[in-house]
Amino acid sequence: MPSPASPTPPTPSPTPSAAPSPPSSGASSAAPFLTVARSHGRVAFRLAGSAVSGTLSLRLALLWLAMAAAVFLVFCLTVGVGTGDYTVPLPDVVPALWGAGDDTAAVFVVQELRLPRAAVALLAGAAFGMAGAIFQSVTRNPLASPDMLGITQGAGTAVAAGIVAGAGPGLSSQTLGLGGALAAGLLIYLLAWNRGTTGYRIVLVGIGVSWMCVSLTYYLVSRAEVYQAQRVLGWLVGSLNDRGWAHARPLALALAVLVPLVLLLVRLQRALHLGDEVAVALGAPVQRTRMIVMLCGAALAAFATAAAGPVLFVALAAPQIAQRLARAAVPPVTAAALTGSVIVLVSDLISQRLLTDMVLPVGVVTGVLGAPFLMWQLARAERTL
Repeated sequence: MPSPASPTPPTPSPTPSAAPSPPSSGASSAAPFLTVARSHGRVAFRLAGSAVSGTLSLRLALLWLAMAAAVFLVFCLTVGVGTGDYTVPLPDVVPALWGAGDDTAAVFVVQELRLPRAAVALLAGAAFGMAGAIFQSVTRNPLASPDMLGITQGAGTAVAAGIVAGAGPGLSSQTLGLGGALAAGLLIYLLAWNRGTTGYRIVLVGIGVSWMCVSLTYYLVSRAEVYQAQRVLGWLVGSLNDRGWAHARPLALALAVLVPLVLLLVRLQRALHLGDEVAVALGAPVQRTRMIVMLCGAALAAFATAAAGPVLFVALAAPQIAQRLARAAVPPVTAAALTGSVIVLVSDLISQRLLTDMVLPVGVVTGVLGAPFLMWQLARAERTL
């Protein structure tokens, strides 16, 4: 009888190797911290592990650099060859700004006589340019600006009323202009409200408020004494004469608060430029965003008007110039601010050196330069209808 077959012992499985396989060439064990891609003249970036992302136009970045360089150059020229016969050479301007120059006379002229005026011009131009970009984006109208919608006119009416009424020293022209501009901006928004606001209603209501304020200002001037009327008309032109640090500091503080807020709202502001329906589809709170952005624009225009007076056409021209140089669909806020600073600084330099026996108000120069631009804008808008 055959013996039973013995069971076959199990074959041991091969022991896996403890040594790791070498990594393939070019592979990375960790994701990059910053992902950057370039396409069609724009750079897209994204931070790893977060929702922070965005795009940057290379042309807009070059425009920033060019405008910043132009602002610095014109600022130094204004400080060096501004009011008066004493000329500071351009290489000596920068050391004199920091009080490190060897020429004590140059340091005194730069820091005490010319620097405050140039600082007000730079800051007011930036505020006007940024305010114009905001209003043109919100209303989707290239002709919308604080000096077209009645905000600066409201400041003029408040200043005229204070001067004619003989306001005390506690109510300076700066305080009156600030209050009048903010009140006009709030009035425009309230009158344009009808279960919400639209850019079209804001423009129409703003034009009506503008002419109402102009008529009231003319009435106040007609009732004023001669010296009062001269003060009112001198302020209404827009001037940097006798401007000092008392005018520059409040404007600088306002910009320090308002500029970051405006930059945080840039993405929602661009959504509003696409139209209310598209903005709602993108999830943007249309009415809340429009109200906050308009208040920021009105505040920027109000502080700039309080510091330098209603300098005309800067808020209208600066955003359009920046938009065409950047070839952007929406007026770029930061580029418009730099462009506004260049316009006011150049106009102030012209106003100081054009005539030998007097210094023109800067508003006269911006008006002469801005009126042809406005007519060109109107002709261009007519052709596109």
